[in-house]
Amino acid sequence: MKILNTLLSLTIVTSILKAQNPEVSSEDFSSRQVHLDFHTSEQLENIGEQFDKVSWQKALADAHVNSINIFAKGHHGYSYYPTKVGTQHPNLDFDLLKSQLEASHEIGIKTPFYFAIGWSVLDAVTHPEWVIKNKNGKSKKGDLIQSLNAEDPYPNFTWELLMPEGGYLEMILKQTEELCKNYELDGFWYDIIPNNAINYNAYSRAGFKKAGIDVDNDLEVEMHHVEKLKFFMASCNAIIKKYHPDASIFYNWSTHMNNSNTFKYKLYEYNTSYDLEDLPTTWEGYNEFPLRAKYFSNMGKPVTGMSGKFHTAWGEFGGFKYPNALKYEAASMIAFGANVNFGDQLHPSGIIDSETYKNIGSAFSYVKSIEAFGPGGKQVAKTGLWMTFDNHTEQAASLLLLDTQTNYVVVNNLKDWSDLELIIIPSKPNLSAKNVETLNQFVADGGKLLILGEGALKRDRSGFALDVGGTYLGKASYDVDYTVVSEALSKNVVRSPFLNYMPAIKIKPDATVKLLASIREPYFSRTKAHYTSHQNTPYNLQPATHPAIYRDGNTMVVAHPLDKMYLKYGAQIHRELFKNTLDALLTTPMVRANLPSSGRVNLLHFPKKNRYVAHLLYAVPVQRGVAQVIDDLVPIYDTTVEIKLKENIKKAYLMPGNIELNTTKSNGKMSVIIPKFTCHTALVLEY
Repeated sequence: MKILNTLLSLTIVTSILKAQNPEVSSEDFSSRQVHLDFHTSEQLENIGEQFDKVSWQKALADAHVNSINIFAKGHHGYSYYPTKVGTQHPNLDFDLLKSQLEASHEIGIKTPFYFAIGWSVLDAVTHPEWVIKNKNGKSKKGDLIQSLNAEDPYPNFTWELLMPEGGYLEMILKQTEELCKNYELDGFWYDIIPNNAINYNAYSRAGFKKAGIDVDNDLEVEMHHVEKLKFFMASCNAIIKKYHPDASIFYNWSTHMNNSNTFKYKLYEYNTSYDLEDLPTTWEGYNEFPLRAKYFSNMGKPVTGMSGKFHTAWGEFGGFKYPNALKYEAASMIAFGANVNFGDQLHPSGIIDSETYKNIGSAFSYVKSIEAFGPGGKQVAKTGLWMTFDNHTEQAASLLLLDTQTNYVVVNNLKDWSDLELIIIPSKPNLSAKNVETLNQFVADGGKLLILGEGALKRDRSGFALDVGGTYLGKASYDVDYTVVSEALSKNVVRSPFLNYMPAIKIKPDATVKLLASIREPYFSRTKAHYTSHQNTPYNLQPATHPAIYRDGNTMVVAHPLDKMYLKYGAQIHRELFKNTLDALLTTPMVRANLPSSGRVNLLHFPKKNRYVAHLLYAVPVQRGVAQVIDDLVPIYDTTVEIKLKENIKKAYLMPGNIELNTTKSNGKMSVIIPKFTCHTALVLEY
């Protein structure tokens, strides 16, 4: 590396290279975790003075917790143990960290240490030179903070952002080593890693100059920034593994889908597990987690879903989700192959809230009955989703698949494609030359492609990157258009022209393709100069020369961005059309279930245990104010599940309950009927 002054001995630097991709066995990983926030300012007194070992142990044991993240250092910059490197909270007079660790270890509960990185008020105030600045010399929150008067309300999640380099990095590494030496810790959970916040402060600019980086070359600066982050993470890993070889390590923000550098530079590789922070009530909703779980499950490390007991988000004192919501979230994490983590926030006094742990315990008691059938399972499906690494597009395509109960895998990082029959290309162009080569080979080997909107275009949109049996003519001429389907795609879809809120790209198809749906364009776009009625212009009675959907061999092209349109407008007709295109291509799905649209299906394979597990979920989140809320878990009756697997299934039963089911076989498929389930059930298929 050509950056940073040397902070570590040669021995540690050498071991860094061995610590870049650390491992922790899935079998040894905790399945029922709590993330215990404890961000306490100096304005709060008597920190932790009412911590009680017996109450702590009872709450955690009654809630079936087997791991809890406890705080070494929080966002206010204070540490919760006697430290020679950092600053102990001024109103804490004992080693709270040690007390929590020992109380937990006595009853067999792991205690990874939480350590704040990017947000640390004390460090930002005492060392303003450590605060990240943009090109204009402004910090992320500086103007906002300075504009407020002392008694003005302080906005939530308002913190200056710091970069782990120079003196700040040196302090982090020394404090990490201090903790490693002084405690029998189980792991580290580093928070707020500034992946996307390029730093242009004075120290960083000096580093650019020393490394020969052109400050006006955005790509060079970005790569230099990432190199510094990787050095920070590798350095921490080396120290931790030196003292605690089996410790878990996680860097938060390194697995977020909306952080572009996460995937571009694989910043997640420094984790021993992938913790997927997700508060579905007020963040991305209940459909964000399945996609992330499927991507990270392909990496060979444990995956953990992270939600919270809060009604809104982190840091909410006195906010509660009700047991039904926690049960559904926990079951969903298990169903998609992940361990379960619920966030809580400890009162400054150190009193652990028993009602919170009754709530969490109601979910964790259910997790105990099904956890052997989720975490560590291999995601398997006949349908694959190609990720474009544009979070909006990914969520759109995933929602179509989830709402049609289509079991799928993410294929970009999937090593073995032998099970795949179909790959879906979402409507954002992002194919590299290597991607094109891989997908062309997939089709040459008999695979099928379903292409949505602009998904097959070159990145500059100058034409198609893939051979799709047509020529790209350009974007739509009008603001909306209409689809007319053929008989082949008409199941549950009207035969008259129906509205597309986002128009199709224009394609001139080859003479040999099979046309499956045509387009009716409007008479004109709705403008001030040309409009009629309240909204969109009606359709022309003559078909357009460019099609809506056509098939060229094993490739089907949908000219509309069905994914983004469904995500934004939610029209059932677009979902039904998508399902019809799937059914036309996908001849042998591994699993299919006749659930309502909010039902979810996921298939996991456990080769060492000779079993598959088909997870079925059902709940309906309701948008209420700022939050999505799950109130009611209603029973689902007589669900038919069809299974098509290579192995000969000898036994089918439901968990929890170990309820054996009768099976029938016809045309190479096995069918079972699940008489009733509420919220979740796991259909175990042994071979």
